[in-house]
Amino acid sequence: MKDEFKVAGTKLKSRLIVGTGKYKSFKQTAEAIKASGADMVTVAVRRVNILDKNKPTLMDYINPKKIIYLPNTAGCFTSNDALRTLRLAREMGGWKLVKLEVLGDKKTLYPNMIETLKSTKILVKEGFKVMVYCTDDPIMTKKLEDVGASAIMPLAAPIGSGLGIQNKVNIKIIKEQTKVPVIVDAGVGSASDASIAMELGCDGVLINTAIAEAKKPILMAEAMKFAVISGRKSYLAGRMKKKNFGSPSSPTKNLI
Repeated sequence: MKDEFKVAGTKLKSRLIVGTGKYKSFKQTAEAIKASGADMVTVAVRRVNILDKNKPTLMDYINPKKIIYLPNTAGCFTSNDALRTLRLAREMGGWKLVKLEVLGDKKTLYPNMIETLKSTKILVKEGFKVMVYCTDDPIMTKKLEDVGASAIMPLAAPIGSGLGIQNKVNIKIIKEQTKVPVIVDAGVGSASDASIAMELGCDGVLINTAIAEAKKPILMAEAMKFAVISGRKSYLAGRMKKKNFGSPSSPTKNLI
């Protein structure tokens, strides 16, 4: 069955995107990515070592020719900071497919949607293909799509919380009204959370903390891989209708 996953013209084999932060080492990061089957990883531009040639870099362990790097603006709280960061990424490595996140609060790490919308408009005009981290607000996500976002990335719950999808209704509405890919980003804690996101019809899931902070990150990465695949197949298969009463699975005629 043909079931392609494309973001801004970029074809991906896996619907799981993996973050590269919070791991114990670059070696562990690489091992987790391999186990996850992901072919796209997010990279916080501010954490990339480009000055000290004696220190190891992420690229020493994850080949950007084999894995797609998605520069992001992690830690940016203003539009100006986010724009500066992504322009730097373009100058540094020629990246135009990027992930935008403009945070509004240091405690919850919720996105500042006013600054996010403003930044998206500017980046699109400058030729960037922007995947946007956002709230699970159907009105705001529609505005992001209208100004040219390449992918909508609503949070399941606050970044790093592991609480899972807190508002299934909104996520489903967002998916039903959106023509570009919808990728659940932030708050996934377990494989079942990833599966639920896919069963809601989402096109993909981005996961970092749930893998990096698991007791066995490599095993969790593999679990997330299969959860995303399973959830997608379940969605495509079409679940049975929910009923209020029991319904026998065996024939009711010709009984002894």
